[in-house]
Amino acid sequence: MPKIRVSEAARFLGVSDDTIRRWTENGTLEPHKDSSGRLAVDGLELAHLARKQAQHPDDPAQVVSSARNRFVGLVTGITADTVMAQVELQCGPFRVVSLMSSEAVRELGLELGSIATAVVKATTVIIETPQGKSIV
Repeated sequence: MPKIRVSEAARFLGVSDDTIRRWTENGTLEPHKDSSGRLAVDGLELAHLARKQAQHPDDPAQVVSSARNRFVGLVTGITADTVMAQVELQCGPFRVVSLMSSEAVRELGLELGSIATAVVKATTVIIETPQGKSIV
């Protein structure tokens, strides 16, 4: 399994480097050393912890849907003309942008600072990795 440096692990989980170090000291994560002798953690163990630690805000829509990719966030931007609009949501550390009709913006009551859910249902999802480069 890949070993991930403390600073990268902290960035992936949205915590401080000190928090990752505390977790290695108290047994939440098993400490390892990378090839340079720096403190690192196991990638699989970090992935399990990330899933366990994830806190998703309640979805205000409370609907049943086949779409599994639901991002609850705050409306941070609306650019609209008479026909179309671009709506930006900040969902935790992620920015989600949607293009929709201006009519839909009005019907949904979207305004800056309101809570909304971005629902993503796609047949194509592209995953990239730095080929040949190690995170550690």
